[in-house]
Amino acid sequence: MTTWQGWHRFATTDPPAPPRPGDPPRSTEERLAYHSSFVTIRTPAISQLATQVRTLMILGRHQQTTARPSLIVTGPAAAGKTTALLHVGRACHLAHTRKNPAPPGSAHATAPVAYVLVPPGATAKTLITEFARYLGIPVTSRMTQTQITDAVCHTYTAASVQLVLIDEIHRLNPRTTTGAQTADLLKDLTERLPATFVYAGINVTDTPLFSGTRGAQLAGRATLIDCGPLPARHGKREPFRDVITDIENALDLHQHKPGTLPRHAPYLHQRTAGRIGSLTRLIRQAAITAITDGTERITKTTLDTIRLDHLAETHHRPTRNR
Repeated sequence: MTTWQGWHRFATTDPPAPPRPGDPPRSTEERLAYHSSFVTIRTPAISQLATQVRTLMILGRHQQTTARPSLIVTGPAAAGKTTALLHVGRACHLAHTRKNPAPPGSAHATAPVAYVLVPPGATAKTLITEFARYLGIPVTSRMTQTQITDAVCHTYTAASVQLVLIDEIHRLNPRTTTGAQTADLLKDLTERLPATFVYAGINVTDTPLFSGTRGAQLAGRATLIDCGPLPARHGKREPFRDVITDIENALDLHQHKPGTLPRHAPYLHQRTAGRIGSLTRLIRQAAITAITDGTERITKTTLDTIRLDHLAETHHRPTRNR
């Protein structure tokens, strides 16, 4: 998805959908494929991000002289940051293309959304090269960073890029010379491109990204969206249980009894530390196991047999009393 062709294919391909009443039953292979890709569960962070993106895109639409306000999605690993980013990006892409369809017989005249990954050990030149690669802008080894940046700004403006999604932003360290230059490049791009920038990274506020003068500039322009673990309770609400219910409703299992998984919400919260990524992985793996072993239902016994990511397993591992 870090090229326009790949992003366009992702954004315009219908996402997986749960079975609907009256639909013909899916084959085993179709159900395995469905639980492998699965639906996107609309978490509170996704809803908040979608609202903020819409608002800031309108707020910055006619801003000419300074950088538009931006957003930073932060949180621990496996908290659903990239999923939220991609979900909102797809919605923006589809909304734009519905309002501005390409003329018949023409290629895609506009590219409303750009998705860029910060490469490991990023320098300003390697990052701007990633921006160029997304839209297929030719880059040669002889081109300077300034030349590539000028080409990117010209092409992105001509392509009507309105939303720039930058993932893995925690890889930047403005305390180093190369990191500072890369941070300055991003500041330059936000001032030159008529687009809203949304960054995502692991625990961004704990990284050097918010330190020093450059960090203060970023913090002064960016709204923080916390994509942290879901609490078991929030006032009178139970957001974690609500998400479990949504996941269960999307399952395609022949013998699963509705309400089974929400009853195990305390166990699931302790098992995953409230991380949406770990939760969906656990339930999807259990669903695939239930299909392959023929039980067609998820029980706590099934869940206990699933090995999760190391982060979740380390959190879940009981400690001995000393």
